[in-house]
Amino acid sequence: MNHFVLEPAELVDGTVRIVGRRLLHAREVLHARAGATVKVGLLGGQRGHAEVIEATKEVLVLKVVLDEPPPPRANVDLVLAMPRPKQLKRVLAAAASLGVNRVVLLNAAKVEKSYFDSKVLDPGFLGHLIRLGLEQGRDTIPPELLVRERFKPFVEDELDAFCGAARRLLAHGEAAEELPRRARGERAVIAVGPEGGWTEFELALLQAQKFVPVSLGARPLRVEVAVPALIGALGP
Repeated sequence: MNHFVLEPAELVDGTVRIVGRRLLHAREVLHARAGATVKVGLLGGQRGHAEVIEATKEVLVLKVVLDEPPPPRANVDLVLAMPRPKQLKRVLAAAASLGVNRVVLLNAAKVEKSYFDSKVLDPGFLGHLIRLGLEQGRDTIPPELLVRERFKPFVEDELDAFCGAARRLLAHGEAAEELPRRARGERAVIAVGPEGGWTEFELALLQAQKFVPVSLGARPLRVEVAVPALIGALGP
């Protein structure tokens, strides 16, 4: 945890009371004591620092100063074939820590139907995963999260407007073209398939929406590795 992410409702007259998981981290990792300073950020807003004005086994009371902007966004959206729940936990946290703008969790032919019934899609749990990523990346702006259980209607009816003028890239291990570097500040949308890969039908439908197949090389990667590798390879 590289900073404490605070909910706006927690901030009262410039102070906040920390309990639960964050208190445990403050005590056991940061060894926070009265007079110490810790990094904080307001969910959806500014970052800054806070002075510890009270530290007990039950609560940590912070006096908060928010005077820094959040880090720049990645200018990347992900269209992600729904991964297995254990992978989704890692991918969402990574996407939040990297400053991804939007994530679409999309059904595909090789996605197990049970993944969409998983408790991992509970909004509260998804929010928790995203918060972990924000804590890691010292960010305060969560990615927008969309869930689409029907591949064809989303691709044909929503995807073009979703992408707008962004560069459209289709991660595909058998693509002849390597992932290109983008111009600084250029927005990109990356479509990442399931572990079994996109079907020919899905590839054709995505390419009809001007997605260009690209590869990171000969090594097949798990989705939780592929996503940060793709974003890093794109450049700033």
